[in-house]
Amino acid sequence: MMLSLAGDAHQEEHRVHAWSRPETRRALLLLMPSLIVLLSVVATTIVAASVQIESIRESTTARVRDVATSLAHLDSVHDALEQANADPASKVAERATVADPAFDSLQSLATLIERASDVAYVVVAGLDETRLTHPQPSERGQRVQTDTSPLRTGEVYVGTDTGPVGPTLRIKVPVFDDDGEVIGMVAVGVLEERLAARYEEALRELLPWEIGALVVGMLASSLISVALLRRFRRADDGARELDATRRVTLALREQSHEFDTRIHVIRGLLAHGDTADALDYVEEIAPRRGTGGAGETGLPPLPRATIDALRAELGAQGAALDVTGDAAADIDGDVTLVLANLCRNAAEAGATLVRTHLVQDGDRLRGTVEDDGPGIAEADVDRVVARGFSTKTDRADTVRGVGLDMVRRTVASRGGSLEVGRSELGGARFRFEMQVAP
Repeated sequence: MMLSLAGDAHQEEHRVHAWSRPETRRALLLLMPSLIVLLSVVATTIVAASVQIESIRESTTARVRDVATSLAHLDSVHDALEQANADPASKVAERATVADPAFDSLQSLATLIERASDVAYVVVAGLDETRLTHPQPSERGQRVQTDTSPLRTGEVYVGTDTGPVGPTLRIKVPVFDDDGEVIGMVAVGVLEERLAARYEEALRELLPWEIGALVVGMLASSLISVALLRRFRRADDGARELDATRRVTLALREQSHEFDTRIHVIRGLLAHGDTADALDYVEEIAPRRGTGGAGETGLPPLPRATIDALRAELGAQGAALDVTGDAAADIDGDVTLVLANLCRNAAEAGATLVRTHLVQDGDRLRGTVEDDGPGIAEADVDRVVARGFSTKTDRADTVRGVGLDMVRRTVASRGGSLEVGRSELGGARFRFEMQVAP
């Protein structure tokens, strides 16, 4: 029993957790407009149908009441009832079933009113509750089977009863003589199935409007859902970019602390004249892999050191670095950042040979970095330098798509441009142009 209770509690907790997920809440928010429209249209349809049914019933009741009241005031009805009340019940029944002129003319009037008023029956009955008229001949001369309260109380009766012709909405009104005494009643009824048919007809007339409202509402709710979905996606993109920026910031902060520590160690060794120990320390933290290449003789210390570091880093990844260009080029920190990121990106993409070329023309620097790697698909050329974009397929929890974005922003800050294409080596080619540092 304890295991069962624990299992139930775990399932309940899982359901609560599922409902609290952002994906579930978002799905509900996207579905909410459609659900609101659907429920609103259904509720409106039910209310409208109820109003229509009530209106039809009230108008029919008023019409039937008018027919019965009008008949109760006719002199011919008064005369027939006074004759019927003067005779014994057996005689009245006999006269109602044969072609008695007085009752026959009353039946003709009742039949005419039935047809003209579209009612199921018109019944005139005397004080003994014997029918003088009825649409079915066999019912004439028979006693009324339903409520005859108007004969006893002199009040109008409105209700639904089941008689010889079936369930009907009926009105029964008393007939008074000149002295105000009740001498009979007039009953007029409409078949409930006729009312049901009118209900269905009214609903059929209402249905196209409800369908139209549903279609328009669903279209509007779909537009709202699309707008919400776009907002969610923008929020997700912003959250991912913010998270990436946060992780980059943390990573750079950690690297900066580590780098500062190592720089201080090297500076201390050099300040005390321990050059050999400083070189040993540098070799320990950044082992040199590979030798210098052609075209590097005469380079200033900063680019020469940068190329040595890149050659070592690329060599660790199985790539060779080939450097050519103008030895007198004015290379500063921004230029080395651009070269380092482009070379590193080529090696990480799987290149085995990375070739760089840099020349200076007046106050403009022009450089090329190309490789023999897999290259960049045409569909990705316009996106490859965007923040967060990467062609790497690893699933490690690392920040991707930052280096090329940094290259783009660095080149742009120096009034330059960056061009992406395919190299003659078979891989990617990046050409950049930027202003020489002032």
